This record gives sequence, structure tokens and C-alpha cells, in this order.
Amino acid sequence: MAGSDNLKWVIRKYSLLNAVAHDGKAEVGAVVGKVLGERAELRGRARELTGLVSEIVQETNRLTFDEQKSLLKEYYQQKPESTKTEKPKVLPPLLNADRYREIVTRFSPNPDCALHLGSARAIILSHDYARMYSGKFLLRFEDTDPRLKRSALEFYEMIREDLSWLGCKWDAEFTQSDRMTIYYEYAKNLIEVGGAYVCVCDPEVFKTDLLAMKPCGCRDLPVDEHLDRWNMMLDGTYAEGEAVVRVKTELSHPNPAVRDWPALRIIDTEKNPHPRVGSKYRVWPLYNFSTGIDDHLMGITHIIRGKEHLTNMTRQLYMYKHLSWEYPETIHYGRLKIEGATLSKSRILRMLSEGEVRSLDDPRLATLAALRRRGITPEALRSLVIEVGPRPVDATLAWENIYAVNRKIIDPIANRYFFVHEPVELLVEGVREPHISKPLLNPNDRSRGCRRLGVKPERDTATLLITRRDLEIVKKGPVRLMELFNIRYKSSDGDKVLGTFQSTDYSEARRLGVPLIHWLPSEGNIQVEVMMPDGKTISGLAEPMLADEKPDRVVQLVRFGFGRIEKTSKDHVEICYAHS
Repeated sequence: MAGSDNLKWVIRKYSLLNAVAHDGKAEVGAVVGKVLGERAELRGRARELTGLVSEIVQETNRLTFDEQKSLLKEYYQQKPESTKTEKPKVLPPLLNADRYREIVTRFSPNPDCALHLGSARAIILSHDYARMYSGKFLLRFEDTDPRLKRSALEFYEMIREDLSWLGCKWDAEFTQSDRMTIYYEYAKNLIEVGGAYVCVCDPEVFKTDLLAMKPCGCRDLPVDEHLDRWNMMLDGTYAEGEAVVRVKTELSHPNPAVRDWPALRIIDTEKNPHPRVGSKYRVWPLYNFSTGIDDHLMGITHIIRGKEHLTNMTRQLYMYKHLSWEYPETIHYGRLKIEGATLSKSRILRMLSEGEVRSLDDPRLATLAALRRRGITPEALRSLVIEVGPRPVDATLAWENIYAVNRKIIDPIANRYFFVHEPVELLVEGVREPHISKPLLNPNDRSRGCRRLGVKPERDTATLLITRRDLEIVKKGPVRLMELFNIRYKSSDGDKVLGTFQSTDYSEARRLGVPLIHWLPSEGNIQVEVMMPDGKTISGLAEPMLADEKPDRVVQLVRFGFGRIEKTSKDHVEICYAHS
């Protein structure tokens, strides 16, 4: 690493601060976290940084406590100017990262539904930590339940699309339904070392023994007997529900869900064929077995997942002990909820099957596909995930949290257009000559040019269109038609409003503090349909240049809100509304 004097200054500062706060002994991980918080550009070089921090921490710890305090005082008196710059928030350092030659993380979805906002947390944290340490990020499809949590072929590709959209490129991809023989090998190994057994007890009898902390009648049979039973599970002697492989644990464990947990079971795949491998296999691993095996074989160093998996970790630790394996580092973050939306996959699929939503990208959902459709950016989601971080506390997001972050990202780049829904005619008397309005396409980038909207009066009266909700504003006093001229209300007749021309002087409108409203010419407009977050569609008219926008572009409908272009034609545009 190019250990510039300035970087070393920053490291020494935090080393001294940490040492003085902890009786003269600075800690490498804490100092690395502080440095990364100030120097975000070093995130991808954390391993290299750790080496430099270790050297300076050792130097700091060799000083006496009084020397540390004296140096710290001197450091603040000569603080470099460049360290005053506020840096964006970054992730805290990984636990025990320096123990591993290479950091390896994974995202391991069950492809039984579309991913949602909660999934983004696991994806982004796992991906960004791998990149922060120049490690590897794996995608692993966990599709070993063809009966209850059935996978569907469409979801494999949807998940890949979601990760690509988030900017989380994976270094390798695995699918568990392709790894069945591997699981069989390790199931046999576990039985041979006495860490697992094949149970053929009646489920109710087993449950009674389990709650009483007693071994079932199968548990202590000879290993050869269990190997024979294992072969009978594979060859079809046992039918579905008649035999299960269990991993041995402490029967006295306080949590009954941990005691001798099920690892593999038989599924009748003639009735419940797997979408990828059909009826090729009849013995299928359960989550804790296949996941635990794969995390070890794939060299996962850090598992980042929700705290609902804490019990799963406890179960898997027994299997790892039987196999003499070391369990990966684990980060269990709190639950993430969003107000007014469900993150339950079963609920999402039920809403779809019952017709409550039209598709998995329906704007009423919080799926990643729905957020993408609405124009929520991956940058906004990454910012929110890093803000919440991997903390174990639960967090609840309001939609406005998402909108506020997204607005900062899209406002500088979105082109502006006038959109009038529920049009009302506005007749303005006293307009004696044509007026051409040239509002900027994007006020943040004048190089994009202007739109062009014209008003041509007939017999000193110009006809325009305004949205119905602005009628009350017009009736209360003078208003400014944006980028055009100032008017004053005169009268109204049904769906027509009569006003009088005042002036074209914008400075006068600004001095008087009159409200600004948008408008359209009476002719030459295009039809627009806007899909709202509640699933309803709002129709209206917009200026014709809107039809030149390409699908997927985010635009701002002035005084209405931001939205993503879905379809365009010469005289018709469809937009999915994002937020105001």
C-alpha cells in the first residue's frame, strides 16, 4: 500500500485515541474500522490496510501511557487539512478477517419466489464485504425441497437479474440440486463416525421421547444397522415419511428444536417432481444439512444472515463437531420490516394467486422487481443497507426513508416534463401575441437543451389546459403559469376557467410570492398513463417530447412526481410512478 504520510497520520491518530481509551493498548480491528470510516476509498484494500495498521498499533502500544497522551495532544495541534473532509458511511470491519487468507461470503436463496427488499440486505452486505477485502462472493441456489418450498425455473433467472441490477456480481454459482451425491457422501460419513443415525420411529413416538429428553429406539443401534437403513432409504425400500437421517446432539439441550435434528428425508418425487432434476433423487437434504456441508466445502469464511438463523447455527455446530470442522464466522443482523408492505414470500405468492396483485413486479409489492419497475435505484438501496448495517437490532423502514434517499440520486439526472391529469380548460383574455415557452429539459444540466411549448391566441384569448386540482389555486388570486406568464382569475363556467393576462415578468411574480402552476397547450399533447403505488392508473396529457424518452429512464412529471418510463409510442406513454 502506498503508505502516504497523511494516511499514516490518520492511522496513528486513531491508534493513539484507541490506546488512551483502553489503558494504553490499542486494538487493530477497532483502528481499521475508524480509518475506513474516514477513508472510504480504502474499502477494497482492507487486508493491505490491516498490515499497515498492525505495524503502527505495535509502535503505539510500545509507548508509555503518558507518552501516548502527550503525542495525541500534539497530533491534534498539527491536524492536516485533508482529514477534515467528511466521508460517506462505510461498513464496520469484519470479525476476525485477519485470520483468513481470503474472505469468502455467499448469498444463498431458495428460488421459490422473487427476492424482496429484505433480501437486498443479505445480498449487499455479503457482496460488499467480499469486495471490501478483495475476496469472493458466491451465489448458491438452495433448492432441495421439491415438496413444501418448491422451486420454480423462472425464479432462478429472476434472482440472477436482481443481483445484476444491484451491481452485486458473483464470482461463482452453485445449485444444490446438482450436488446431491455430495450430500449422500457426507450423510454416510456422519453415520460412520457415529454423528448421525437413521430413525424409523413413528413421528409421535419420537416427539414424545424428544420432549422427555430420552433417546428414541433407533439412536443407539449399531452403525452397521444405520448404514443398512441408509441404503434402504436410497434404494426405495423405505417410502416417504418412513425414515429420516438425524444428526446427534445433546438430548438435554434446552431448545427441543435442536435435539437430534432431521438432516435428510425421503420425498416422493413422482408426486412432487423437482423442476430441474425431476424424479432423479428420492432422498433430499434439509436446509441445515446441505447448507452446513456447502459452507464448509465452499470455504465460506463469513456467513451474513438474519438472526432468525441463530438456532440453525446451533444445530449445525453439532454436525461440524462430528466432522471435526471449524464453523465460519457469523453475523446475524436484525429483522428488517417496511411499513405497509409484506416481506413474506408465502404472502407474496398468495397475493399473486388470489389476484390481489397482477405480477411479481406489481408496484404494491416490495419485491426488487417492483422497486426496479418504479424507478427506485440500486444506489438508494445500497445506501440504506449500509446505513442500517449488520447490526443485530430490528429495523423498520418507512417508504419515505427510501424515497428521500432515492430522490437525492434521481433528482439531478431526471428530465422534466409537464403532465396534466383531469385536464380543465383555462381561457386567458388579453393575450395579444403568440408566446413560446422554453423550459430546460434538466435544470441541473443546461447542455441537454430546452423543451418547446407554444401558445397561440385567437382573438386575444389563449386556451390552455391545467389540472383540476389547481382550480382552487387559480381562484384564490394571481398565479404564474410556469415559464410563460402571469394571470389573474376572472370567472369559471363548468369545466372552463376564465382568466386575464397580467404580464410576462417573472420577477414580479416572485416579488409578490404568487404560486406557480404547470400547464399544457390545448392541442398537440400526448396521452399518458401512470401506474400508481396502489395499483390504480391515472390518465392525462403530457407535452410531446416525453415520447422521445427511452424505456427504463426515470423522469420527473413537474409538480406530480418521479416515475420510470415503461412504454412509449408516438402519441402514448406508460409510466410507473416512483414517488414525489
